[in-house]
Amino acid sequence: MKKILIARPLPEVVLAPAYAAFEVDVRPHTHPLSGDEMRNALRDYDGVMPTLGDVFSAEVFADVPNPRCSILANFGVGYNHIDTDAAHGAGVVVSNTPGAVTDATADTAMTLILMSARRAGEGERLVRSGVWEGWHPTQMLGLHVTGKTVGIVGMGRIGQAIARRCHFGFEMQVAYFSRSPKDLDFKATPYDSLTALAAEVDVLVVAVPGGAATHHLIGADVFAAMKPTAHLVNIARGDVVEEAALITALQEDDIAGAGLDVYEFEPQVPQALRDLENVVLLPHLGTAALEVRVDMGLMALDNLAAHLNGGQTPPNAV
Repeated sequence: MKKILIARPLPEVVLAPAYAAFEVDVRPHTHPLSGDEMRNALRDYDGVMPTLGDVFSAEVFADVPNPRCSILANFGVGYNHIDTDAAHGAGVVVSNTPGAVTDATADTAMTLILMSARRAGEGERLVRSGVWEGWHPTQMLGLHVTGKTVGIVGMGRIGQAIARRCHFGFEMQVAYFSRSPKDLDFKATPYDSLTALAAEVDVLVVAVPGGAATHHLIGADVFAAMKPTAHLVNIARGDVVEEAALITALQEDDIAGAGLDVYEFEPQVPQALRDLENVVLLPHLGTAALEVRVDMGLMALDNLAAHLNGGQTPPNAV
């Protein structure tokens, strides 16, 4: 039996088939793998199921030039924490779990759009504080989302799922910035300039992959272009947004609000961001539903099994 390491605890319904197919070690900790743990994983296991925060860098691979491990079956769709060029150079296949996360992540984006636009987090804090004085006509007026314009930055699977929810569910006009125009079943206007898109929309949603190509894609120039009544939502990767520039934009009311599920230096969230009322902060809940995490785990196992037990290319190799 091939030996695999599962880097974090997973639901039992995922572990049961894993134990049936492999010799399995489940790491009991919930924090990311250390450098030494990653190096040992490459030396001691045939396959590894890493996830967000397990930074398999070029340096890690350089320290283990002839790894026993031949596959990193990432638990998650985003894999920018893995240097794929270095992995492939070491003979290690990398796979991910696309599809399984699309709807759950899009639902989280809608949660953040509504919470930010309607000041729901601020309102809940007011009620919990015990100082709420009751309803009145001008209390906590927010943005009415129905019929407004949403801008999607990155029109892949998740971006399209968000756009469909906005268009069909809230009658929003959809505009987008993407690498290429998309064939969609609803009207959507492509933009070839990110700042031009930002200037036209009421809600700007970030849904691009992480990595060097998108690092700080959303910065001071984008916030300067946005309407002062507009909101930013990020469900992509934290470092796609220049956090310091976002804090300044929120502090100076250059934009009306933001909804974040990810952070540039996650899990560290700056005190300045936590002190602001006009930002919704979620603890990376994008795929945090049991059935979704089960689907992700089973997909990662399928990738492991195809490669290790079937000698095939994993269905979701990247």
